[in-house]
Amino acid sequence: MNQERLLSIIIAPHVSEKSTICAELNNQVVFKVLKNASKKEISAAVNLLFEVDPLAVRVLNVKGKSKRSGKYLGKRGNWKKAYVTLPEGKDLDFGQS
Repeated sequence: MNQERLLSIIIAPHVSEKSTICAELNNQVVFKVLKNASKKEISAAVNLLFEVDPLAVRVLNVKGKSKRSGKYLGKRGNWKKAYVTLPEGKDLDFGQS
């Protein structure tokens, strides 16, 4: 796999109540990823960026919400998120060293 592609696959960590619960109970981290990323690419990107070999990767496509501003109707973009299960005792450090 191309290293430049792997570096661009993970867009940002997704922080929400559900992702916090997953982190505490299941040792999972949730990421916003490229729409055309595969599970193998996401796993390789996590391994490259954080030097942790994930146990499992689950992905889901999130449909964009319809929003209204006055009489105008708009739609947010669709996106993909990935639930990455980490080995026991491993943690990801998002801070800069």
